[in-house]
This record gives sequence, structure tokens and C-alpha cells, in this order.
Amino acid sequence: MTRSAMNWAGNITFGAERCAAPASVAELQRLVAGAERVRALGSGHSFNRIADTNGLQIAVETLPRSVEVSGESGRPVAVVRGGVRFADLTGELEAAGYALHNLGSLPHISVAGACATGTHGSGVGNGCLATAVSALELVTATGDLVTLTRAGDPDRLAGAVVGLGAVGIVVGVTLDLQPTFSVRQYVYEGLTAGVLRERFEEVLSAAYSVSVFTDWRSDDLRQVWLKQRVDEPASAVGGAEWLGARLADGPRNPVPEMSSIHCTEQLGVPGPWHERLPHFKRGFTPSSGEELQSEYFVSRQDAVAAFDALSSIREQIAGVLQISEIRAIAADELWMSMSYGQDAVAFHFTWIKDTASVIPVVRAVEEQLEPFRARPHWGKVFETPASVVGGLYERMPDFVGLLAELDPEGKFRNAFLDEYVPRG
Repeated sequence: MTRSAMNWAGNITFGAERCAAPASVAELQRLVAGAERVRALGSGHSFNRIADTNGLQIAVETLPRSVEVSGESGRPVAVVRGGVRFADLTGELEAAGYALHNLGSLPHISVAGACATGTHGSGVGNGCLATAVSALELVTATGDLVTLTRAGDPDRLAGAVVGLGAVGIVVGVTLDLQPTFSVRQYVYEGLTAGVLRERFEEVLSAAYSVSVFTDWRSDDLRQVWLKQRVDEPASAVGGAEWLGARLADGPRNPVPEMSSIHCTEQLGVPGPWHERLPHFKRGFTPSSGEELQSEYFVSRQDAVAAFDALSSIREQIAGVLQISEIRAIAADELWMSMSYGQDAVAFHFTWIKDTASVIPVVRAVEEQLEPFRARPHWGKVFETPASVVGGLYERMPDFVGLLAELDPEGKFRNAFLDEYVPRG
């Protein structure tokens, strides 16, 4: 089957020669075994060419979907198969009495794709979504099924989880679970940049998950979203004022002038984890895609200096920006994760959908963040040279070796990987 497909944002038209939508893992295995070049496409929520190919592009969402929850041996896990999205998964986990440790802003992204790009949520003690993965089931370049587990092959699993689609096509993910929990969400307005600079750690540690929003149009912040577990000790969060900021008098959307109707419930009303940790409701499927996104990760110890560096070009940023978000992510040991080996702070930018205007600003942002060895998000818009990106990941040589082992002919490679990941 031949067709022209685009990513969710519509800024990338894929160059696949052929597209396929297998109805079974066996069919997927045959397709992969017979292809010269192949890439998987999940929910399409990347903003660059990481999912592109000039060969066969395979839509994994047509694979049979299942979620198997098990609490045996005191180690609760969920085995997720097919192109399951978090919006489909979380309700089943909640019904079984379990939760994930973290969720991204949007629940509409695929589980496998989010893990493969190091996508995250927020919280000084919360690792990226992929840190919950304890096993991967892959269709390799030969069409064989291979399972990597944390117990049996921890090193190779650490290399494959944030695999950039290069290790094979993921058909099964085993996720560590914890008992379900409830969350209260509060939004504060008017936090000053001065307070953020002076009390950065306190702000980002004030709740289980914290997001600071700014439009860079002034030296102050627009909103701080605080997602507090109900079972956390009592704190000043929830009062009329917090660090000089005011409690919002109604629900808010982080994007200026946008309705809050699709945002998760606020005002301190307790609710299950999966209805508070994302910013947007799972019943709302974003469809317009009228935006571009970039994101950069720096060591948490450099966060204030990085904030100041970006503040020096805030007028340039504001000219093409919808909203910017600042979050903390805990360190992990996943080779290609943007938080590998460092507690990180991520500076996220939701741009207007105008590539020609945005790219010069992206380059200016990267110039300001260059002294802090900022790692760009693998699935978003960035211009950082490949020579720089390679030096940001100390396990890159090991990752190259893993690809040489699992895909010696480079079947899962594409132009994006050819640029940023050397051949073994």
C-alpha cells in the first residue's frame, strides 16, 4: 500500500515508499523480515523525522491491543501489547487498583513511542516514563521475537528502552506499577522570577509533580501547576497564597486565551492519579496540531543559570511562542534518556506553527543553553549539530554496539538516525 502520511502536527510529511497496518504480530514479523528499510509509526506525536523512512512505514496501532495486570509475588506489573496509548491504559490500571509513577502532559501518546523517545512527566523524584519498563518484547530485523528483561539482561534493556525506534519494533512492554493514589491539583498565578531564582529547588519540590509556565513576555511567571498526592504530608500548597503567588480563582489552561474545558480538574478537588497528573483530559483528543515543540534538558544544578540565559533573549522567544513549561525529572540509567546520569530540569517550548520563524529562535535558545550541555528531546524540533549531540551521551558507543548486534544491516535506520547515531 502506498500513501502520503503526516505527523500529528502536520509539519512533517513522511517519505515512506510503502505503508502497512498489520493485524497481527505474525504479519508484522513477515513484513519486517521482507523489508530493506522499515520504521514503526505510533501516535505520530513527534515533531521531527525520527519516525520517517524511505522504505516501509508500519502503523503499530492496528496490532491487537491488550493490557494484562498482575500483582503476583508482590511485584505488580502490566504487560501492554500493541499500540496502546496511555489514555487507554490508565483506566484499566485504576480499575485493578494500580497506578504508574508518572504521566506526560498528554495521555493520548502511545506507550511504546513515549518510552522510545524518553518522554517524561514531572517531579523531582519521578523518572521519565521509560523508567517503569522492566521488559521489552521486540520484533528484530530478522523478523524474530526477542524479549529483554531487567532481571535477565539489565544492561541491554537499559540500552533498548529509549531505543529511538532503532533496536526493533516494540510489540510488548512490561511496566512496573504501584498502588493507586489520589492527587489534588492547584494552580497559582503571579510567582515572580525573583522568587523562582532564589527558591528554585523549593518551587520544583513543592508537590509530587510541578510545572512552571511562562510566556517569556515579562520577567515573571504566568502559572505554577502543583499536583499534590493526597497522602503527602500537609504543606502550604492549597492556601490562598504560596511564595507570594495567588491561588487561581477558577480552572486555567496553560496556554493564554485557551479554554480550560479540556484541562484536568484543578481547585484542589481530589481525584485519581490519571485524571490529575496529565494537564489535559483523556476524553479530549487534540486534533488541530497547530504548534511545534522543542525541549532541552540541563542538570538541575544549572537550572537557574539556564533560566537566566534564556531570560536574556526572552523577547526573541516570546515572538514565536505559545507557552513555555519548566519541569524537573529524576536521574535514570537508560543510556539514551535525556535524564541519563543527572537529575534534570527541562525547558519546554510550544511554538507557533511557523517553521521558518521558529527555527532561528530554536538556534538562539540552543546557543544560550550550549554552556550547560543541554540535551534536546529526541522527538521534538532541534538544530543541535550531530557532533554535539553525540558528545552528550556517554553511553552512545554502547548504544551503537547494541544496534550493530540487533540490526547489523541497519534495517531500522533512517536519515535522522544516520545523522545523530553513528554506525557500528
